[in-house]
Amino acid sequence: MNEHSKKQTDHKKSIKKLRIATWILIAIAVVLGGYLYIKTIPPPNGKYDSFAKCIANTSTTFFGAFWCPHCHDQKTEFGNSAQYLPYVECSLPDASGQTQVCIDNKIQEYPTWRFPDGSVTSGIQTLETLSEKTGCALPTGTN
Repeated sequence: MNEHSKKQTDHKKSIKKLRIATWILIAIAVVLGGYLYIKTIPPPNGKYDSFAKCIANTSTTFFGAFWCPHCHDQKTEFGNSAQYLPYVECSLPDASGQTQVCIDNKIQEYPTWRFPDGSVTSGIQTLETLSEKTGCALPTGTN
């Protein structure tokens, strides 16, 4: 095999590897995009009504701020049932500071959950964690 043929063969192999890598990256992007899309679909209306109402009937409190994307994401987990959560707004209307109730409760991160056992946790909580911490049953058929 002469030098020119070897270079052509190497070039063809490089192109083939590049095409395979491109298709793998496209496949990963499609799977990731599909996952993110599915994750943002809210649950059916009313699915978590009884769960959210149960949480509200415990001494659990969900502290958050209207401008907080994580608080929004936490509420999105509940869909329209979020209206029943024991939510306390911590931000003043102009977002210039905290409400007195949140200052008194020493809330420094959003979302912050305070549970019946006295424990406090910050960040988005899974529905399973909220069920465990509050003693409220998740609707059947949830993962």
